[in-house]
Amino acid sequence: MAQARVAILPIPSAGHIKSTLEMAKLLHRYHFSVTVLVVPVPNYPVGGYIATIAASGLDIDFCHIQPVDPPKGANGLEDFITAYMEKQNHHIKSALHDLLRSDDAPLAALIVDLFATGAIDVAAELGVPCYVYFATNAAFLALMLYLPTLEEKFPEEFEEMEEEVRVPGVCPIPPISMPSPFMRKKSGRYTCFVHHGRRYSELKGILVNTFTDLEPATLRALEEGLCAPGRRTPPVYPVGPLIAREEGEKSRHHECVAWLDGQPARSVVFLCFGSRGCFSAAQVGEIAAGLERSGCRFLWALRVASEEAVLGMRKPADAKLEEVLPEGFLERTKARGMVWPSWVPQAEILAHRAAGEFVTHCGWNSCLESLQCGVPLLGWPLYAEQHSNAVVMAEEMGVALQLKVERANDNFVKAEELERGVRALMGESEEGRRVRAKAEEMMAAAKKAWEQGGSSSVNMEALVKELLAK
Repeated sequence: MAQARVAILPIPSAGHIKSTLEMAKLLHRYHFSVTVLVVPVPNYPVGGYIATIAASGLDIDFCHIQPVDPPKGANGLEDFITAYMEKQNHHIKSALHDLLRSDDAPLAALIVDLFATGAIDVAAELGVPCYVYFATNAAFLALMLYLPTLEEKFPEEFEEMEEEVRVPGVCPIPPISMPSPFMRKKSGRYTCFVHHGRRYSELKGILVNTFTDLEPATLRALEEGLCAPGRRTPPVYPVGPLIAREEGEKSRHHECVAWLDGQPARSVVFLCFGSRGCFSAAQVGEIAAGLERSGCRFLWALRVASEEAVLGMRKPADAKLEEVLPEGFLERTKARGMVWPSWVPQAEILAHRAAGEFVTHCGWNSCLESLQCGVPLLGWPLYAEQHSNAVVMAEEMGVALQLKVERANDNFVKAEELERGVRALMGESEEGRRVRAKAEEMMAAAKKAWEQGGSSSVNMEALVKELLAK
């Protein structure tokens, strides 16, 4: 018998909803019933993730919210999602009202995505405690909370700053490495983040997909309220790592995994760039040249940019290898490399004994998957908060090296730079050994966090106690 019910409001983005559904499963393990409010958005199909959980037999219900007309005049993806979620407030209120009237289990809280702060007003009106589930790291949370202060101190564009951006508890961030939505302050992409950063002060608490040993200084600064001067900082609950696993025959018998079975331990460089990562023909040629010259074994999940775009971002498409790769590349590298032109089971590949290095876009889900397996990262950020993630992973956490990315040129990386980074992380240089050792250390820390008495376990117990408090 469930002790209470929690409603969860994710946004329909692959990276966000997968992580949020892991939060739903965690709450279920702590004997809560969970209702996920599913908001439909055109061009953002997430039905596959939902169907998998719905068929699992867990006490997790899905309430499908009615669609609304998309907002007009949105300035980029983040601005669009923020406005669209706010337009759903009437339907969200109706769904919560039905849950409050249910005799099944008392509604203990509403947990919303970091972009869904408009629902704070709905929860307050109904007397339901509201929390945010923050699917990325504590460093980005600190930055969002501190953003209104940065706006007052430095009204100019970040690129015009001569000094590094300093946020309490976070390593200095070069202005050119600030998150993509922050690079044009007059855009709705930026102002919506300032708006959300202010609204977080109204929350009952913030759940973060990280763990204490990974970001101790940042979490300390958050706990002490240093990141929101003059404003309230809600309690922060680090409850990570929460990582979705691929399931089913498609993952278990994938050809890439079979190829890895024949490779030595920790010998393969794995290149994969998330659900939206894709490259031009020129960039594909540079990657191929860099890998070939590196002499390393590699597994490359290659997707190319299609002609179709959503809110200014090109959609990835499966690659036709013979058309996009340099002539003779596959033949010359077939003894030590594999290129796969579509989806791969990333988590299973990172967990394989042969995985030795991960060239990644630095999306947070991917970073956690890699660290849970002790695989060091080579950061190649592309969009969202990935540029600041790359800095934090290298300079604060010590689990990554960074590639020199030509940000003004669509995040272009030259062949010689990729070769340098791959060799540095896989070879016997001092920095390579240091980063590999730190990744192994964080693998052990991630496991310890969820053992009895571990930091995330203790934080989750504290959250449960708060949710059940009358």
